[in-house]
Amino acid sequence: MPAGVLLAWPRLSTTGTRMQGPSALGGSFRRFAELTLTLARTEFKLRYFGSVLGYVWSLLRPLLFFGVLYLFFTKVVHIARGPHYGVYLLTGIVLWTYFAEATGNCVACLVAREAMLRKIRFPRMAIPLSVSLTAIFNLALNLCVVIVFALADGVKPTVGWLELIPIVLGFTVLGTGLGMLLSALYVRFRDVQPIWDVVIQAWFYGSPIMYTASEYPHRFGVGIAHFALVSPPATLLAQMGHALIDPAGYPSAAAAAHSHLSPLVAVALIPCVFALGWWVFTREAPRVAEEL
Repeated sequence: MPAGVLLAWPRLSTTGTRMQGPSALGGSFRRFAELTLTLARTEFKLRYFGSVLGYVWSLLRPLLFFGVLYLFFTKVVHIARGPHYGVYLLTGIVLWTYFAEATGNCVACLVAREAMLRKIRFPRMAIPLSVSLTAIFNLALNLCVVIVFALADGVKPTVGWLELIPIVLGFTVLGTGLGMLLSALYVRFRDVQPIWDVVIQAWFYGSPIMYTASEYPHRFGVGIAHFALVSPPATLLAQMGHALIDPAGYPSAAAAAHSHLSPLVAVALIPCVFALGWWVFTREAPRVAEEL
């Protein structure tokens, strides 16, 4: 029998009962953390290995997308815009780029590492977390560019900028939780990837990135605003404009929804999604190699 088949064959104990495969976290947290960081650093370095521009490529994609949207919405379609619209648009694109990269790359991360999963016993959770951590590296570098762009555009730093810390944390927790969930589901259901591609694209256009959250009640009514701002990215993006640029020009999520309930539900959903992703992944982790 081929070695690969033997490695994937369900292990039996001496009593004939089936043994569980490697768990999601393993036995040592230190080993788990070191492995996750090593995988993330290796992936980050390999992504730009042999490239002349290196990291610049990860910055050019959101910048080019920003340029196209900015020209379209300022020169072609004259929609209602707040002050420093370019800063708002670029920041929203950078945050969404992380969210789409972390979740999209997590979908097939276990299947892409099938050979390693079949041959080596290690904590399975390290794979999706390393994918999200790699996206966080890009996000941190891109946010430095956003800050420079905001200062160059005349945005003055305020105490409100500190609110960006929980906003970015909210995106990373939500993206990581969805990444764990999608990666576990994709092992069993390969339809997850095309479905998620459609969902993430529709979610982008339904989120206040190209427009502000204040457009919801003005164009669609307060009821739609309540529904739209239950989405965690929508609430986080609305708060981003309010905190980073101008509280007067960019109302908070609660002001845009005319209620505190929708933003509170959106914020509560973030740890719930993370907990769901964690639970599903840890439940499926011992059987990943058998399902591949």
